[in-house]
Amino acid sequence: MRPVPSSESMSALHYSPRRRYLVRFDPKRIPHIFTDVLVLGTGIAGVRAALEIDPRLRVVMITKDVAEFSNSAWAQGGIAGVLDPSDTISNHVEDTMVAGAGLCDRHVVEAVVEAAPELIRQLISYGANFDRKDGDIALTMEGGHSHPRIAHALGDATGKEVMRALINTVRGADWTEIWERTFVIDLLTHAGECKGALVWNADHGKTFVWAKQTILATGGAGRLYRETTNPDIATADGHAIAYRAGVELRDMEMMQFHPTVLYIAGSSRHLISEAVRGEGAHLVDATGHRFMQEYDERGELAPRDIVSRAITSQMDKTRHPCVYLDLTHLPDELIRRRFPHISQVCQEFGLDLTRDRIPVRPGAHYMIGGVTVDLDGRTTLPGLWGAGEVTSSGLHGANRLASNSLLEGLFYGIRAGRGASQAALDIPDDFRITPLQSDWPKQNPGRDDLNLVDLQNSLSAIMWRNVGIRRDEEGLAAAALQVDFWDRYVSLREFSGTSGWELQNMLLIARLMIESAQARKESRGVHYRSDYPEPLPTSFGHVEISSAG
Repeated sequence: MRPVPSSESMSALHYSPRRRYLVRFDPKRIPHIFTDVLVLGTGIAGVRAALEIDPRLRVVMITKDVAEFSNSAWAQGGIAGVLDPSDTISNHVEDTMVAGAGLCDRHVVEAVVEAAPELIRQLISYGANFDRKDGDIALTMEGGHSHPRIAHALGDATGKEVMRALINTVRGADWTEIWERTFVIDLLTHAGECKGALVWNADHGKTFVWAKQTILATGGAGRLYRETTNPDIATADGHAIAYRAGVELRDMEMMQFHPTVLYIAGSSRHLISEAVRGEGAHLVDATGHRFMQEYDERGELAPRDIVSRAITSQMDKTRHPCVYLDLTHLPDELIRRRFPHISQVCQEFGLDLTRDRIPVRPGAHYMIGGVTVDLDGRTTLPGLWGAGEVTSSGLHGANRLASNSLLEGLFYGIRAGRGASQAALDIPDDFRITPLQSDWPKQNPGRDDLNLVDLQNSLSAIMWRNVGIRRDEEGLAAAALQVDFWDRYVSLREFSGTSGWELQNMLLIARLMIESAQARKESRGVHYRSDYPEPLPTSFGHVEISSAG
């Protein structure tokens, strides 16, 4: 075993992207649009931010797919909040702090958790229909929680119901407009401030969107991994455009892996909600042995990092590619009522939740690290605000407590929306086109002729293998060498469509994740180093990483 380094080894990292802008542009040949507030992303954080903008202002919302398609809409479990008289705010705070393994900001945790009950009630006022029991919101348990406090909707489709209500509301707001199937290539910056974004869509090509204030709410990075619960859109675009603009990111090594992802060869990976274990499902290995008590006294309800590593270890012991969720001891009526969506997905593969054991294994689920924001959602770049999974707020620390993600999106969406709104109101309507120049040479050094699917598959495979649930210096160094090699020839090409830009973004963020994982020479929360298996006795702190911008 290597010697344990001192906590002084943590320092800010610097890694320069090869290009400031992914494409060349001539401001005299590109259309210019002007708005007061630009919101990038239409998940829970972006939509909630837009609803806080003063109606006197104009808001443009950008999403690279349709507005209804986001990681938020995929959320199954629910939203955590103290709604039961037998529960307390302090309980929720402590559960969050314990899960975060020493990296949470207590002030942030207390503020978010205290706001949770009212945030849930606001969703109801927008038309979200939560599941009820005896007239009250039904609450369930999930891993890491000491009390039932997870409010859910449609059984196991909370995100779908919440986003339906919010998007219907924002579509009805006459001060907002949504640009769908529009890709954000890069943020626009001048004199140390964010001025909007360069975007592209198939109908209009490149467009400058100039904004008094910009809110970054672009979601996560799960597609960096071969095994993931995330949809194809989660390609770390927001992290990458912020970094190229000089914004500070932190804790990029902190990717949370969900313990239970449906594992069937040939199928896409489907999340099996933590609420399944919250309702009493058992984890068993290939021999039928229930193993979680051997790893943690909380069993199946231990925090996600512990359960993910336990499953991985049990798969190694049994030399089997998965473990199994067993619900067969639970009442059939409970299973069908609580998990209609999961039941339907399993039925497509001939599995019956009430009769069959369900094959599962861990998968990349939630990006904890990201753009550094303060309690009001400010980033380190004036004019740019952040909310949701693209950010590092201090709420989750080194491991996100189950069902705190939608809560974070709501809290910071509101804060960022209010802050951006007030700042935009204070800026007069004297828009001027800022002279900008891309950093491309006159001749394009490369052609848009690569097999992008093969490259992305190769990247996600090495990230899963070397920068996944278990890491060590040898594997991280090998991953860094390979990603650098790909990046050298991919980043110097100019692509003309989203697949190429996504790959360039993913390579940049993969490199930052590897760099951060190498810097944190300890194990903490979701970051597990087999060569440094213990946390440092004093907190290692945050790993901050920035570029010159």
